[in-house]
Amino acid sequence: MIKIWSMKKNEDAAAKKKPKTSAAQIRVQKDLTELDLPSTMKTHFPDPADLLNFTLTITPDEGMYKGGAFVFSFAINTNYPHDPPKVKCTQTIYHPNVDLEGNVCLNILREDWKPVLNLNSVMVGLQYLFLEPNPDDPLNKDAAVEMTKSRDLFISNVKQTMKGGYLKGTQYDNVLSRS
Repeated sequence: MIKIWSMKKNEDAAAKKKPKTSAAQIRVQKDLTELDLPSTMKTHFPDPADLLNFTLTITPDEGMYKGGAFVFSFAINTNYPHDPPKVKCTQTIYHPNVDLEGNVCLNILREDWKPVLNLNSVMVGLQYLFLEPNPDDPLNKDAAVEMTKSRDLFISNVKQTMKGGYLKGTQYDNVLSRS
């Protein structure tokens, strides 16, 4: 009887040492295994044991942002999928839907988020912002106005800022792909 009791205590101690997997981690793991990313998108996990924090690099192969490599950080809280992931652009870029602090204006990251959406939906949405920037729902209002009023000037400014140039007193990061 004593032997059974001590075995039970050992099992309890082992269970306490093993970290519990949260529902968010299980859902993220499912989302990640179902990812079907094109060659223009790559994920990177600085800590392979931490699936809730990673980066996504988007390298558009068409459109006005072609030739750039844009890095987004993903931070997923334990209430995922009920809360959307927190997504930020890690570089200072000139884009109507990304402000100078890296905040991203994508409807499914805010009011249109639903738990049935997954990480693939967010990643595809981000990629779409580089193919078709949306000046009607901007975070960078100057870029949006310029895109609407003078598309040629906007495209010229995108190219200049992607090289790390200055525009209206702001230094932008060089995002040209080094591949």
